[in-house]
Amino acid sequence: MDNLCHTLVGAAIGEAGLKTRTRFGAAALMISANIPDLDVLSFLSDTSPVAFRRGLTHGIVAQIALPIAMTGAFWLWHRRRPPASDGAHPFHAGWLLALCYIGVYSHVFLDFLNNYGVRLLTPFDWRWFYGDSVFIVDIWLWLVLGIGVWLSRRRHSTTPSTYAVAIATIYVVAMLTSARVARGIVTEQWAEAHGAPPQALMVGPWPITPLTREVIVDAGDHYELGSFSWPSRLALSPEHVAKNDHRPEVAVARADPRIRALLIWSRFPIFMLDPVEGGTRVTVTDARFMSRGGTFAASTIVPTHTSASD
Repeated sequence: MDNLCHTLVGAAIGEAGLKTRTRFGAAALMISANIPDLDVLSFLSDTSPVAFRRGLTHGIVAQIALPIAMTGAFWLWHRRRPPASDGAHPFHAGWLLALCYIGVYSHVFLDFLNNYGVRLLTPFDWRWFYGDSVFIVDIWLWLVLGIGVWLSRRRHSTTPSTYAVAIATIYVVAMLTSARVARGIVTEQWAEAHGAPPQALMVGPWPITPLTREVIVDAGDHYELGSFSWPSRLALSPEHVAKNDHRPEVAVARADPRIRALLIWSRFPIFMLDPVEGGTRVTVTDARFMSRGGTFAASTIVPTHTSASD
């Protein structure tokens, strides 16, 4: 999810009452709800950021270690900067640790919900996990949580944020259920039409419209793209998207570090080949983000003599 959503989740949980359990309670919840995204610093390096994102800082070791490190940092700050007034909440290390765990696990869970994916078990297992349930920027969560936090602060009451957290939870559960059922329907309809289930499938969220979902079907040598709308309408485009993954130029291009790094992240890779002087430009992107270039694509030039010999 986006960082505004992560922050609002931490703020809403705090305004629902947990921020009063310890000094720095509100800050701990909001910061810990964002701290796994430290890996965004990879965008400043020469490495492929999508290959590094949602890995080490989101995996099982980080899930355990980050809250402990944050609690230690807040404890040091508490020692250096004692509370300025007697009305401040007392520092309670146990509660602060619990709030940091709540924030970090809320982040990991929310990231799991969308179709970008998260590697929950790193560094022991680098598999991607996809919830395919909630769009990565969900305005409904923004509205519900934002209004709850605003009303709680305005009225000095925990009730609005408590209701906001409850409504957001119900919404997420409904979207998870919808995603699971929709995937089953699409799989069944595809199998009936083709005699076998697809090699891979995504029935993922679209922005703003919870009742419509994006569909990507791996049909072997190509992808079929379309949409699924409730109650059970599957519409696939007649135009197929070729993978081109068996071309000899692609076999050579896979050795390029930029291509290899992007393939670590890619779920539905597409190879595009364009002739250039002296060879072929091979560009890889992902069917999930075909309309978004930049960090979601990588390319290399395969010399003509190289591709021909391979």
